[in-house]
Amino acid sequence: MNMKKIIYIDMDNTLADYLREVKARNVSPEDGKRIKGFFRSLKPMPKAIESYNLLSKYFDVYILSTAPWSTPTSLVEKIEWIKEYLPGAYKNVIFSHHKELNIGDYLIDDSTKNGAGEFKGMHIQIGSPDFPDWPSVIEFILNRENMSTNLP
Repeated sequence: MNMKKIIYIDMDNTLADYLREVKARNVSPEDGKRIKGFFRSLKPMPKAIESYNLLSKYFDVYILSTAPWSTPTSLVEKIEWIKEYLPGAYKNVIFSHHKELNIGDYLIDDSTKNGAGEFKGMHIQIGSPDFPDWPSVIEFILNRENMSTNLP
């Protein structure tokens, strides 16, 4: 049996552009979490949707996100966002404040918080100097897995 490797992808500042919306609304990142409708209004990060779709062809991909408990609507808003931008992916969503408990090969996350820094597989910190954007993440994973970087 050919088992696909597992990739987890964070939402905020990884798939969805949280900081852009914070700036647009002129609120602090903490205040943004408390605004009803905030998570639903986020735009995708550049190349995030295309990258998710590409990875999904070759790996088992799950969205692994944290939802602020202080905003009960955030869970629903995040699922609605996923249904709009990544139809079909809503069944591959995990919400947790303990990302280190998930077993997989890669975690693509902009932060080390909520267990991301303790993830047992490879933590790819998007937005860091080594992985400034989605194209650099895709190139790294495909090269590491000995796959062609000229995939469709």
